[in-house]
Amino acid sequence: MDTTHYQNIATFLHLSTFSKYFIPLGNFIVPIVIWIMNRDKSNFIDKNGKAVINFQLSILIYTIVLGMISIPFFVFNLFDHSEALFDFDNWNHFNIHIPDFVGFQTLIGFSIIGLVAAAGFFIEIILILTASIKANKGEAYEYPFTIRFFK
Repeated sequence: MDTTHYQNIATFLHLSTFSKYFIPLGNFIVPIVIWIMNRDKSNFIDKNGKAVINFQLSILIYTIVLGMISIPFFVFNLFDHSEALFDFDNWNHFNIHIPDFVGFQTLIGFSIIGLVAAAGFFIEIILILTASIKANKGEAYEYPFTIRFFK
């Protein structure tokens, strides 16, 4: 078969990760299906398919870690203000107060984590588009910061 056909499949493999915006877990399901259906046809497709899956799994792990880092900012701030949430006045009056949860430290913490997440989002898009262009030209592309699950 023509190598241009393989290059097009490899390009579509990279671009198929954008299906996550339309299909839940589409960034895993669609590339895996395309890769499994075509990996025996060409070493180039097999290599690109592994790169795509490795990159998406790495992004998932980095996102989970970033989320786990952000949880303490919310939880500690919540418990810091928890005594002001409920006010019992000898059971005659019961008031629920909603305090200002956004302290300066929390604002800084969420801002930094939000900036890292936004930067990661744009870097992911740029890397996927770069890999797609390289695959269309028939060149191999190694995603940076990728954990190699499939070799």
